[in-house]
Amino acid sequence: MNFSPVSNRVVRGWMLSVAATGLLSACSQPAPDMQSQPTEESSVTSTIQTGVDYHSYANPSEIAVKHIDLDLTANFDKRILEGSATLTVERMAPEASTLMLDTRDLSIESVTFNGEPVDFSLAKADPNLGSALSISLPASANKVTVNYHTSPDASGVQWLTPAQTAGKQHPFLFTQAQALHARSFIPLQDSPKVRVTYNARIQTPEALLAVMSASNDPDTARDGDYHFTMPQPIPSYLIALAIGDLAFKPMGERTGVYAEPALLDAAAKEFEDTEEMLEVTEASFGEYQWDRYDLLILPPSFPFGGMENPRLSFITPTVIAGDKSLVALIAHELAHSWSGNTVTNATWRDLWLNEGFTTYLTYRIMEMIYGTDRYNMEAVLGYQDLQADISSLDKNDQILAIDLRGRDADDVFSNIPYEKGALFLREIEHKIGRDNFDAFLLQYFQDFAFKSITTDEFITYLDKTLLAQYPDKLSKDRIHTWIFEPGIPENTTVPSSDAFSKIDTIRSQWLAGEVAANDINTAEWTVHEWLYFLNNLPEKLSNTQLSELDNAFQLTQSRNNEIAHSWLMVSVKNTYEPAYARLHDYLVSIGRNKLVKPLYRALSKTPEGKTMAQKAFAEAKAGYHPLTVKANEGFVK
Repeated sequence: MNFSPVSNRVVRGWMLSVAATGLLSACSQPAPDMQSQPTEESSVTSTIQTGVDYHSYANPSEIAVKHIDLDLTANFDKRILEGSATLTVERMAPEASTLMLDTRDLSIESVTFNGEPVDFSLAKADPNLGSALSISLPASANKVTVNYHTSPDASGVQWLTPAQTAGKQHPFLFTQAQALHARSFIPLQDSPKVRVTYNARIQTPEALLAVMSASNDPDTARDGDYHFTMPQPIPSYLIALAIGDLAFKPMGERTGVYAEPALLDAAAKEFEDTEEMLEVTEASFGEYQWDRYDLLILPPSFPFGGMENPRLSFITPTVIAGDKSLVALIAHELAHSWSGNTVTNATWRDLWLNEGFTTYLTYRIMEMIYGTDRYNMEAVLGYQDLQADISSLDKNDQILAIDLRGRDADDVFSNIPYEKGALFLREIEHKIGRDNFDAFLLQYFQDFAFKSITTDEFITYLDKTLLAQYPDKLSKDRIHTWIFEPGIPENTTVPSSDAFSKIDTIRSQWLAGEVAANDINTAEWTVHEWLYFLNNLPEKLSNTQLSELDNAFQLTQSRNNEIAHSWLMVSVKNTYEPAYARLHDYLVSIGRNKLVKPLYRALSKTPEGKTMAQKAFAEAKAGYHPLTVKANEGFVK
């Protein structure tokens, strides 16, 4: 997933002890996986058990789901998915008789084996984890079918009306499963350490096309009956579905883009370098193992920048800038095909193994395609985002291997696993040399292909490889500091950019009145230079200064969503009224949390601002994704 500072994302915190209580009361034989999970009181003091998923009711050490066959119909009138999930299982403990699944707000109609009913019970719902579904598995059974339907308010599904789409003619549906939302549209073992293959039959209105994180045929007949296969084992958070008025355009031999017709050509042009990104990544880090790599451009309500669903990354339209200035997001989602989708974090504590590696690879891909200057600029902006998070986060949340017990899994999403993780890997690269580190990564991706691993397993792997090979260059204590201590270790090399040094000089001259805004030559500035200029302005500026900048560069009217965001943040902090109309339009037209949440937070700090935020939120709420609503509703109360 493409991310930004925690101040720009969903932060929720519900306690796990309620879920444990509900499960124990519902099941006579709770799974050993759950028995080891701490209560609220013990979670602070007890030792983390590596590999235990504290955010799942599943018992894969006893009975593991290996394959899922979905047969679902999208009912747009009722806003539900209805049908069945047939789960093929493997008994890891021969005597095990209870299959434990994760659900959230699912209506379970029946559970059957060979057409015969099977006993099941659904535990009381926890507001974060949902409800544990316990199934009494017959002794001879290696699969069961769960017949169910979703809730219209499923946390992982958004139903859009025609008016909320680009074409305005047809409805749209998309899912977002990470971190714990797959359980809101499929009963399954919703843990990243459980990998499954899946097949799916999806029935839709005939005018619409269904696509999934699976094999998509660009030439499939649009008949309302679609079939999919995912032959590689993936974690549940990578199961994804979208349905809409979609068209396809190829961008290369293995790459293409799905989008509403109105956006298709612009998206294909913007992301035309995707095939080259795929090729250069393969050349350095090993074969792409997922057949095709296509993009799906979602409506602007999509709450994230991108989601790395295998074979089909889900992408926000806010990165279609017309100049390829924001395509690092595509590089990031593509890089997940190696780090994240092929080698996966076993629990959400280990997310940095996904996102730190992927962010590191993103910078490398951008350098290979667009050059060292762009690499340096993006690295500096990433480092500044990391610094902002460190200044605002509790020390415990500055640790790569974060303790998430008793908390919402979404609390892990900040720039710590992303940018701190990448900075850690960059230090290893600098110490042992890029060629040596590339060889390590190539072997790492091969050794752990299609596996889910923990932080401790990675450290053990480092002990046997790089620490053994380069004992004079790498230190076990230093690695421990990076992974288990807060903040950034001392003597870390900080990214720098010659282009940004020039921007610092120009900004200082303008602030000192030595040069007028009209006299600043910005003709060759990249988006990254604009962001660096704006993001590093002083907290307080005069209306005269703001008007001068706005008149010179038409910042209020900028159509680049990142530049507009930075300028609107400056405007809110300085009550620059000429930007208020644009601010309102921005908030009601975009649902990406990175872009809207900081604005709502900043507005909430003054009575006048809160009134503006309440007006915008009330107008936009119906079109926001549930995650965006939850992330921002506290600012408008």
